Amino acid sequence: MTDAPVLEMRHIRKTFPGVVALDDVDFELRRGEVHILLGENGAGKSTLMKILSGAYQKSAGQIIFDDAEVEIKNPKHAQTLGISTIYQEFNLIPHLSVGENIFLGREPARMPGLIDQRAIFQAATRALNDLGLTLDPRRLVKELRVAEQQMVEVAKALSLDARILIMDEPTAALTEHEIGELFTTIRKLKEKGVSIVYISHRMEELFEIGDRVTVLRDGRTVGTYDVRGMSKSELIRLMVNRELTELFPKERVTRGAEVLRVEGLSTKDGLKDISFSLHKGEVLGISGLLGAGRTELARAIFGLDKITSGTIYINGERRRINSPRAAINSGIGFLTEDRKSQGLVLPLSVKENLCLPSVDKFSSWGVMDSGKEERAADGYVKELRIKTPNLNQKVVFLSGGNQQKVVLSKWLCCEAEVFIFDEPTRGVDVGAKTEIYQLMNRLTAAGVAIIMISSEMLEVLGMSDRVLVMRAGSIACEFNDGEATQERILQCALGE
Repeated sequence: MTDAPVLEMRHIRKTFPGVVALDDVDFELRRGEVHILLGENGAGKSTLMKILSGAYQKSAGQIIFDDAEVEIKNPKHAQTLGISTIYQEFNLIPHLSVGENIFLGREPARMPGLIDQRAIFQAATRALNDLGLTLDPRRLVKELRVAEQQMVEVAKALSLDARILIMDEPTAALTEHEIGELFTTIRKLKEKGVSIVYISHRMEELFEIGDRVTVLRDGRTVGTYDVRGMSKSELIRLMVNRELTELFPKERVTRGAEVLRVEGLSTKDGLKDISFSLHKGEVLGISGLLGAGRTELARAIFGLDKITSGTIYINGERRRINSPRAAINSGIGFLTEDRKSQGLVLPLSVKENLCLPSVDKFSSWGVMDSGKEERAADGYVKELRIKTPNLNQKVVFLSGGNQQKVVLSKWLCCEAEVFIFDEPTRGVDVGAKTEIYQLMNRLTAAGVAIIMISSEMLEVLGMSDRVLVMRAGSIACEFNDGEATQERILQCALGE
């Protein structure tokens, strides 16, 4: 890494109708460094990087690349400058091979109209070998693990002679071992002089892989710091402009009557003889390794996956839940792990998404009462402090944390008695996490029962009253309040 900047973004401003997304933001990137971009959801990180990658045009400011001012016109122009982006949702075609994905749109040809497949696979092999990978370039992308798909994205970027690589939440879907593999690759890229902008909400990663960190807050630059000279608590304070002395502000409430009971539940997707109960005012944490069946359990209870045997009781009454509508009518709300594809209708507005499952509440004889709908939506936007210019803003333009709040709001509007939270804070910054935890406290205080599925063991320990640990589609252990520890959960999850 050298001290000479390869990129400077000076006094960047970006406005949308009714919103100032960035205001006088400065950012500098040196050759061969990993520069962390940190901030709460809605702080402006993604907007700044979309300007750098050519997806957005800045409203004001300068971009200096290799000591010359540039106007990045579009993503193609950014690529010609050597700027590539690896998004959290990969930009790969599953039914094409690794090599075909790496050179998509740039295929070598034997003659006009005839692609040279042999040349593609030879060039792809060289690109993969440069990263120390032995991946077969003829394999279909759909057959790869998530971590392998990510490496294909990196190889594709390097094949474009990328000098700046933007990585947006690169570890969100990776295991600990796969994260280690990614970090090895990042270190190799640094040695080659590639500069990396790294966006992540997993703060422990920043200290392992980062050189410098720039903090954004409310669309403005707070400052740039050497990672080695900072602590986690200092960075949190800079992000949210307040001290967070308690990462998990769990408030204990008296457990009420049983609201949900599951007996002998099994599915064709691998769940085996699962039984448990859930009480009003309780947070039941569900832990386990990836593939243990946690999400499958949530889907089965919500009627998305067919139950082959077993019984579900709501408030002591046996219910046949064979569809999401049956689950909603039984008072169950489900915050899915993938909020964008399963929890929201992105082209619809905040108001429309919020009121969608409760249409019957706002209509009479098939006619919507728009005033009643708007009053309800406005109330939840204010209660959950959803940052949106208006109720008609499309949710696709909201930050991840605010999108999650819209999903929460729609189940509040449904007056659900049981909330299933599947990875409720994944991809959400520390400030928005705290707001979600506080909302969980308000829900349990009001007698709502919560099932919380999380891959973050500290989150499970910090916010749960009881903990179930799943392994191979079954419940392996149950820990009452105060019994669970990280070590005991992991031992149970591993079958030790």
